[in-house]
Amino acid sequence: MAAVKPVRFIGKTNRDFVKTLNKRVEGYFKEKGISKHADYRMVIKTFCMLAMYITPFVFILTSVESTWLFYGLEILMGIGMAGVGLSVMHDANHHAYSKNQKINNIISFSLNLVGGSSTNWRIQHNVLHHTYTNVHHHDEDIMPVTNLLRFSPHDELRKPHKYQYLYAWFFYGLMTLMWATTKDFTQLKRYKQKDLLKGQRITYNRALMSIVLTKVVFLSITLGLPMVITDYAWYNVILGWLTMHFVAGLLLALVFQPAHVMEDVDYPLPTEKNEIENFWLVHQLYTTCDFAHGNRILSWYVGGLNYQVEHHLFPNICHIHYRAISKIVKETASEFDLPYHVRKTFTGAIYKHAKMLKKLGTDWKPTPIKLTDSSSTVVKEERIAEPA
Repeated sequence: MAAVKPVRFIGKTNRDFVKTLNKRVEGYFKEKGISKHADYRMVIKTFCMLAMYITPFVFILTSVESTWLFYGLEILMGIGMAGVGLSVMHDANHHAYSKNQKINNIISFSLNLVGGSSTNWRIQHNVLHHTYTNVHHHDEDIMPVTNLLRFSPHDELRKPHKYQYLYAWFFYGLMTLMWATTKDFTQLKRYKQKDLLKGQRITYNRALMSIVLTKVVFLSITLGLPMVITDYAWYNVILGWLTMHFVAGLLLALVFQPAHVMEDVDYPLPTEKNEIENFWLVHQLYTTCDFAHGNRILSWYVGGLNYQVEHHLFPNICHIHYRAISKIVKETASEFDLPYHVRKTFTGAIYKHAKMLKKLGTDWKPTPIKLTDSSSTVVKEERIAEPA
């Protein structure tokens, strides 16, 4: 499999928007005299999320006798697992947690603690998804691992897709289970073939060794220890472990999917010259959707990822600042007559996502956005795609 040819983002009509938005956001931090990175709130949240994941497991190993309570604790671990990914690892892997890259690297390793691979995540999420959001054959977040799901109107339509709005939720629950078992190995092989590991400054053998070792440790602790030092039947331990993963996977999907697989957003196709007719920053406005701005509790738990527009525009800014800069983004987009997609509630966003899944089960096609060509900017896959 050859390396993916970089897509060029071109356009001229919104150049002033790009300059104005960047200037205003920079001005916000200068005026407030604050860092774009984490502060004490993120430190507190980090401990809370890790405790939500680790504490139930400690109780499972030391003091729980009730089978029902055991499953309840596994569900709490799943909530904590998703919280670690959403609120801790995510910022660190975007270099947004700290200006010290060593701290980012240490904290991003929290993904490995819950069965994933920080190297693969940076390639799939930071590079492919953030650079080529909703672009067919480039954004792996709209390329499901099974043909039973269809997230892009440009994918082949199959008969089962007619019912995917009913069964997709089951597959969503398998997300972290696949990370913990097979997905990281198939991804790593694919990224080696596409020559994407160079951008992470890591060799295939080193990355493979890291994945193998972390998964052995993860499986030994989360599956092996309960089997060895508790009195629970082996099948309860396995079912509890699967329950934990299903909860975590479903929660992650419910946060990430309504951000891009929605009726409002665009699914642009590159031209024959492999170009997207828009500036990269503006492209994010067309392909991303916010939700539940007024739900502070939800926003705290999901790491500000209900502000997906802000995250895609400024992924190198810690999520604790998204609520504040969202006002700047919304006002500036309105001023330049650009879209700012947002759903009022979380449940409303999920409902609209379900409607989009149903629509994608038909031969529906989005109306293409026509823009004027001009000067070009090449975004390469070999680096983490983040705005200047």
